Amino acid sequence: MQLRMPLSDVPGEPHEYPLIHNLGYAGLIPLVGLALLVWLVTPDLQAWVALALAAYAALIASFLGGIHWGIGWSRLAQAPDGQAHFIWGVMPSLLAWPGLVMPPYAGLAWLGVVLIVCYLVDRRLYAQAGLGAWLKLRFRLSAVAALSCFIGAGAL
Repeated sequence: MQLRMPLSDVPGEPHEYPLIHNLGYAGLIPLVGLALLVWLVTPDLQAWVALALAAYAALIASFLGGIHWGIGWSRLAQAPDGQAHFIWGVMPSLLAWPGLVMPPYAGLAWLGVVLIVCYLVDRRLYAQAGLGAWLKLRFRLSAVAALSCFIGAGAL
């Protein structure tokens, strides 16, 4: 199984990588499921479900930062401008961490904002790295992830 990733912008979304799409969408299952579960469980379980949702959202934000380390390493030999990827790569984790220690209603809202900020930064950095074709998928995944956080926060 090969997961080639085009390094130059191409028109449209790269559908020749269905595994990447499927894994991305599968990663939304815990976010959507937990956001709905916060609304359905009894009040004594809401805090646990909200914590699980916040923890997973923070993990996703950290993962988004880690992608930039991979981009930075892959571009290091070709372009010294890869430093922006390394610098930004640590920011999602640092931004997400407060969302885990805030009260759940505030932490989930904060994490939703962090996920949106990650997408907005990625719009610029992905395009600079020649990965702009992936932004449609990133938008969809980020929109559902952030919305899940906001829906979960609304239940509290």
